[in-house]
Amino acid sequence: MARILACGAFLKNAACLLDTSAPDAVRWSTNHGDLSDPRACVALDASVQQLLAQAGGPIDAVAHDLHPDFFSTQLALRLAHEHGVPAIAVQHHHAHIATVLAEHGTDIARPVIGLALDGVGLGFDNTAWGGEVLLVAGDCCERVGHLSPLALPGGDVAAREPWRMAAAAMHACGQTDQIVPRLSPVVGEQAARTITTMLRRSLNCPATTAAGRWFDAAAGLLGLSVRQEAEAQAAIALEQAAARWLQTNHVGVRPDDWFITKDGQIDLRPLFVSWLTQSNPSNAAAVDEAAARFHLSLADALASHTARAAKTRGIKDVALGGGCFFNRILTQRITSKLVREGLNVLQTQQLSCGDAGLALGQAWVAARMVTSEAAKGTDKVRSILAAGPITQGTAKL
Repeated sequence: MARILACGAFLKNAACLLDTSAPDAVRWSTNHGDLSDPRACVALDASVQQLLAQAGGPIDAVAHDLHPDFFSTQLALRLAHEHGVPAIAVQHHHAHIATVLAEHGTDIARPVIGLALDGVGLGFDNTAWGGEVLLVAGDCCERVGHLSPLALPGGDVAAREPWRMAAAAMHACGQTDQIVPRLSPVVGEQAARTITTMLRRSLNCPATTAAGRWFDAAAGLLGLSVRQEAEAQAAIALEQAAARWLQTNHVGVRPDDWFITKDGQIDLRPLFVSWLTQSNPSNAAAVDEAAARFHLSLADALASHTARAAKTRGIKDVALGGGCFFNRILTQRITSKLVREGLNVLQTQQLSCGDAGLALGQAWVAARMVTSEAAKGTDKVRSILAAGPITQGTAKL
């Protein structure tokens, strides 16, 4: 039995208190929004104090995201110190999958393959993840595959400007020379040349495997989005374009649109290369067809690798988590492919598949860690408390 306070994600933040011995096991705070807003940080602080007052007893640990700079992480560390309990860092995508498992009440001893797709989350290797195939067994998490990385020209600003991700995709495809002629009419020659130089010299271009950034790259390359005024605006425009085409047409997904490398990277560059040589952003029908082909190719590639990872390990359950699963076309295609492979697909039911439900996954993982360590004896628990914050999981690939 364990009582865990979880401080939630950076975006769409909500905290929760998990008491595995109580009938109403989970108490939620309100949704505070994004912690880039100081008012959201103040609200989160007040909410966790209220949850602690309602706990009915002392907490056993405080769970938080792996990222050290988030306000939610710093708050968790402070609270853990004040209450004399461990602060447990839970990797973002592990938490997404754990949210699904917690909601389904999945047997913690049974491993699952998790497919976690979103915009960003700090990985075990300190890079930006977001297109992840994970092996999850209780509080253990191993990375067994991921989307191939793209550069983020300018860092976080690239997530707000899909034209930058389009440039990154061109660079990844060996088509850097096309950036200026293709993007200058959209953003100006100086901006296009600057990004070209940054990519060629790897200046302020951290890598990411996030599915959300691949969506941005596709939307930018197809002329559907240049700069985003709201979160996921480019991805939504891409999905709408795909839906227009699929309402009345089929789309052929070519087997050479993607490939999986020996080390488990899912590579979509062949699809993007075909666009660079064939697509015409001024042809609306062609853009809609390309958007549909992107969705189906991405879904097929992810489902293929996920099914392979499950079968080679004798696993029957696959959990889907992360904000990209708000996309119906992607979700339905992946689900149907996995079911056809004889796999049992788990998704969130009442909770958000995105960051708003993440705190439950954090708490679920932390509760397993606390329960496991308690079973090993009080001496082990004392050593954990003395060591300070705990980081879980392992990384491969």
